[in-house]
Amino acid sequence: MKSLYFILLIFCMLSCSGTKKAITTTDNSSTVVKAETPITDTVATRTTKVIKLTDSLYVPEDKTDLEINEKPLVKEASTTVEQSNKPQAKGFNHGVFNSLLKKHVSEKGNVDYPGFKADYKKLKSYFSELNQNVPEDSWSKNETLAYWINAYNAFTIDLILKNYPLNSIKDIKDPWDQRLWKLGNKWYNLNEIEHEILRKMDEPRIHFAIVCASFSCPKLQNEAFVASQMEAQLTKATKEFLADSDRNSITSDSIEISKIFQWFAKDFKENGSLIDFLNTYTEVEISDNAKKRFKDYNWDLND
Repeated sequence: MKSLYFILLIFCMLSCSGTKKAITTTDNSSTVVKAETPITDTVATRTTKVIKLTDSLYVPEDKTDLEINEKPLVKEASTTVEQSNKPQAKGFNHGVFNSLLKKHVSEKGNVDYPGFKADYKKLKSYFSELNQNVPEDSWSKNETLAYWINAYNAFTIDLILKNYPLNSIKDIKDPWDQRLWKLGNKWYNLNEIEHEILRKMDEPRIHFAIVCASFSCPKLQNEAFVASQMEAQLTKATKEFLADSDRNSITSDSIEISKIFQWFAKDFKENGSLIDFLNTYTEVEISDNAKKRFKDYNWDLND
């Protein structure tokens, strides 16, 4: 009996041990399942994270900081290079031409054409700058005036140099109609710059700023025209021309003036009579009844 009881006890113990193991196994399986679910979620989350990072041009964690910092820097550097190579437009600098004028033009307006010829590379570099900076609608009137006045004078010098030596600009065939200079995508001649552009800007004083390389022309200023000084420069050029007795003789009751005032009479009557215009820029008060005649024009070279 005791032996039977002992056998039953051992059987029960073995059964319980098996049951417990099964339960444990089941629990472990359950635990594994529960443990696998977060792992799966984690993998899914990391996968999603990687996709998002990839969409943002990021890379795995060990290089993320490097790439985040480098990408914008490379882009900014590229932008800076593009901006530095972009031609300057508004507020264009006429410094190259200014230095040439100061070097090769006297206070009286005499031009050293051989000197300009020796510095022709610099003059051509100025033409290149003009070519890349054609005025736009955003430019102010004075910026546009400075551009076209300087272009006209520089191109006139160039025309003389291309035909030098010579005694007069009129020794050149069709001097004002030759399309020798390219600005942007268009070829220009001197007539177009003067009549189609400058004269249409309602500023009659341009006639004392642009110079046709001749003795009777207004003197070529030995400085470039600039937007910030345009009013003062135009006034100075006009007063100097009218006060020059070789080009104009003015008294209160008699004026013997340049043919410029005859050729472009309309330009000087926009805001009154010719006498009104002259009185604005002369020291002498000219009478409305003053006798008027025009001087012969001397086309000798302004050297």
